[in-house]
Amino acid sequence: MTDRQDELEAQFAQWRQYVQRRPQLHGSDAEELEDHLRGSVAELLAAGLHADEAFLVAVKRMGSLDELSREFAREHSERLWKQLVLTGQPEDGPVAERRSRRDLLVMVGAAAGAAVSVKVPALFGLGFDEDGAFYATNFSLFALPWLAGFLAWRRQASKALIGVLVALFVLGAVGANVYSLGDESQSLVLTSIHLPIALWFVVGLAYVADELRAPRRRMDFIRFTGEWFVYYVLIALGGGVLVAFTLGTFEAIGVSPEDFVVQWLIPCGAAAAVVVAGWLVEAKQSVVENIAPVLTRLFTPLFAAALLAFLVAVGVTSDGIDVERDALILFDLLLVVVLGLLLYTISARDPLAPPALFDKLQLALVVSALAIDVLVLLEIVGRITEFGTTPNKAAALGENVILLANLAWSAWLLLGLLRRTTPFATLERWQTTYLPVFAGWAWIVVLIFPPVFDYL
Repeated sequence: MTDRQDELEAQFAQWRQYVQRRPQLHGSDAEELEDHLRGSVAELLAAGLHADEAFLVAVKRMGSLDELSREFAREHSERLWKQLVLTGQPEDGPVAERRSRRDLLVMVGAAAGAAVSVKVPALFGLGFDEDGAFYATNFSLFALPWLAGFLAWRRQASKALIGVLVALFVLGAVGANVYSLGDESQSLVLTSIHLPIALWFVVGLAYVADELRAPRRRMDFIRFTGEWFVYYVLIALGGGVLVAFTLGTFEAIGVSPEDFVVQWLIPCGAAAAVVVAGWLVEAKQSVVENIAPVLTRLFTPLFAAALLAFLVAVGVTSDGIDVERDALILFDLLLVVVLGLLLYTISARDPLAPPALFDKLQLALVVSALAIDVLVLLEIVGRITEFGTTPNKAAALGENVILLANLAWSAWLLLGLLRRTTPFATLERWQTTYLPVFAGWAWIVVLIFPPVFDYL
């Protein structure tokens, strides 16, 4: 793909992101508008206009035909849309209101279903205290199918896709329960960590619906993931306040609600919040988009400084890295956080903006994480060579190799972006193309590792 095509795709992505935030538009409506816009741009390019000029004129033409395009142009008047003379103010209207009300009702039903699902095992004598291992491996199965169902309904997913979603969730349930794993088993911990990751990508299938091959929809899912996490954390913080007030107020009158809080309020609330957070992202995108980019801009330089300080400390002390289980989990989480910051920064970045200081900070963060990944890999390989492998070490080895490949190429593309030799769309496309690798590895750890390592 040429630089001109990359620039055009970035502009189309920005326009598409704006259009899809409008609740009154179905996916087919947005596709029809985009097809019209693309056809107009192609005609103008054939007539000899440059890419930016063609896109500008095409949007101007659509602005005369379509109220939504007119609003898009108005809100972006500080850049490409300066030359457009626009009037009018669109209104959501009764159709959008009915759609919003239906979404709310379906969300409430799905959230209630997730909350009830948490308590269904109790009917078969499984309690949180006595059967902690069961709930650790199965908790994501109580909530994520309901979130996927809500998104599939909202996207009007095909019957074939719904069948695939059901099959994958059933496969996850088999992976969580078919193996006999002891409470101290390493495979139990690995399944508890990796199954939610594998099932979250199943939620991603519901989110992109029938546009699985579209890189832009995969990037939309990355954006959804970051925004969902922000909302879930906010709900969790509010839930913590609710729990504290519930305990304090009832104990003040001599009633102890501890059993209710522990057995009902916390687990049912945590499961329902998974669906509620997804609904909030869908319904209130314009609000969260002001929050998440601020968080990434805050934590990117902080994490870059922390990783650089760690590398300096390693160089000064010459001590090796501890690769026992807790340390492996810590380092893997650190690398995942770095990847998350990179992904969400990419998803929130203006594709047309020139390279800036924050892009240099991103490169410093990725290079620091890459160096730490190499150090951890060397230690893991050394320990495996000397003492043999375990499920934890094998899982960490695979994850670090996967992250190494992703971070290494990301660093190269970021360097090209700063040198203005690589368009931003190439970096974005690399990350969306790599998503199935993460999903595949998570499923391997859940389904293949336990029998391979004799359920250790």
